[in-house]
Amino acid sequence: MERFLKPNIKKEGREIAYFSMEVGLTSDMPTYSGGLGVLAGDTIKSFVDLKVPAVAVSLVYNKGFFRQSIDEEGNQHEKEDDWDKNRFLTLLPNKVSVTIENRNVQIQCWEYMAKSDTGYFVPVYFLDTDVEGNDDYDRTLTHWLYGGDKRYRFHQEMVLGIGGVRMLKELGYSASKFHMNEGHSALLILELLNETMSDIEQDYEKKYDFETVKEMCVFTTHTPVPAGHDSFDMDMVNNSLGDFYPMDKLESNRDGKLCMTYLALNHSSYINGVAKKHGEVSRHMFPGYQIDSITNGVHSKSWVCDSFQKLFDLHLPGWGKDPYNLRYALSISNEEIWNAHILAKTQLMDYIRDTQGIELDTSIMTIGFARRSTQYKRADLIFNNIEKLMDVEKNGQIQIIYAGKAHPNDSGGKEIIKRIVEIGKRISDRIKVVYLPDYKISLGKILISGVDLWLNTPKRPLEASGTSGMKAMHNGVPNLSILDGWWIEGCIEGETGWSIGPLITSHEQENDDIQDSDDLYYKLKDIIIPMYYNDRNRWIRIMKHCIAFNASFFNTHRMVQQYVINAYF
Repeated sequence: MERFLKPNIKKEGREIAYFSMEVGLTSDMPTYSGGLGVLAGDTIKSFVDLKVPAVAVSLVYNKGFFRQSIDEEGNQHEKEDDWDKNRFLTLLPNKVSVTIENRNVQIQCWEYMAKSDTGYFVPVYFLDTDVEGNDDYDRTLTHWLYGGDKRYRFHQEMVLGIGGVRMLKELGYSASKFHMNEGHSALLILELLNETMSDIEQDYEKKYDFETVKEMCVFTTHTPVPAGHDSFDMDMVNNSLGDFYPMDKLESNRDGKLCMTYLALNHSSYINGVAKKHGEVSRHMFPGYQIDSITNGVHSKSWVCDSFQKLFDLHLPGWGKDPYNLRYALSISNEEIWNAHILAKTQLMDYIRDTQGIELDTSIMTIGFARRSTQYKRADLIFNNIEKLMDVEKNGQIQIIYAGKAHPNDSGGKEIIKRIVEIGKRISDRIKVVYLPDYKISLGKILISGVDLWLNTPKRPLEASGTSGMKAMHNGVPNLSILDGWWIEGCIEGETGWSIGPLITSHEQENDDIQDSDDLYYKLKDIIIPMYYNDRNRWIRIMKHCIAFNASFFNTHRMVQQYVINAYF
């Protein structure tokens, strides 16, 4: 995706308005923190490729999320990520305003044009309150992604939801569907309701056209973690919104708080989770709501490394436009698959040598793990029993590469990074462990394509979907993962990878770290390592199945087509 100035866009034909708190389009634009933002970026890229008449809205984050460094003891350090917006974006002259705590806050916007080889464009608008005339606090509202306190977050969500709808109208768009990618943008519902308000009708139920607004709204929930559902104290909400909307009438008020998820649930005609299991979990969390599921995907062409792109171009022409063609990967020779993998692996090893000064061996089986560092993802599960891990290593050498940021306020996530670094030092004579700092899109592409095995160990059922393993699959890298999220659908045991632990079917079942880690050690020692070192042809067959069975399905082209059919039109 490249920036392109002044394309000819027919704004009246843009039916879909896609709202997301974060959008990851390229590494050098720090407008994302992780999976949610990268998914949004991949979705927009598939909108472009499939010519879906969409426009997207987010916030600009002048100081990004943060740049991560890790010291010798494994302590995470953060610094601001100042970036030059003019390299990527065009500042438009249009402005709108939102009233926050009785202050008139001016909003400007930056335009990014996502472009495809066909010449089709999807505009992405990044809202910015760092405008001369706003007070000092208001100018910071679009400085940091997931920064500040609850008040700061709510004011950001006012800018995104209310300001976003107003900006689209100011720019000449008249969307018929508003897709909320998570609940952060749910205040757009109140702006849409206000646009239908009757000045003469006094009855609340008749004053607003609830049915029309509901028909316009689509809501995707991404998290089964309660803390992931934003809620705000009603006193603060009322102080912030003033008389913007009769908030005391909303069904979304729960225990003195405004829950953004309930606001979206109550006013959307289509609601979905992001994997079949997550849809089930969401229906359990929010009984009484009709919640469908559309399993996430990744933008295939963005996540396939250079060596596999060349291989696919040679054997599977058209795979980038139609990833379903990847199912024919079974016809590619073992030698070509393995050579493409070794090129990707060598690139990863060279990157680690050049940036970290650490020499890794391309002949050693390499395990990768890269996720946001937080406790429920259990990045350190493989170290649950060091003695058993050492016993695994007797069957064949392994090396492990980690990456991932902990939120600055997540002390538990930071401790996991520190523990991994400390353990890595203790076992370095047997197993090399590397923790790569500042995980972002460009590093992710190198890492997921260059390892031999992708590891994922979340507590069930807290993995809504997960997309890192899908990216690995696109490069023929098998998964060894907990049966949760997308992997329940993607795991064909011994054919696309391997499961860890049991499939938990009851909401009352507990995760057992000992049981899960023991199964992890068993699979590595008795199945995976012997196959990797002693049966290369069988290993490569699994690599082909990863591409043919999973990459051909778990992509955003298929996902967007499902949204078009089920949610938009």
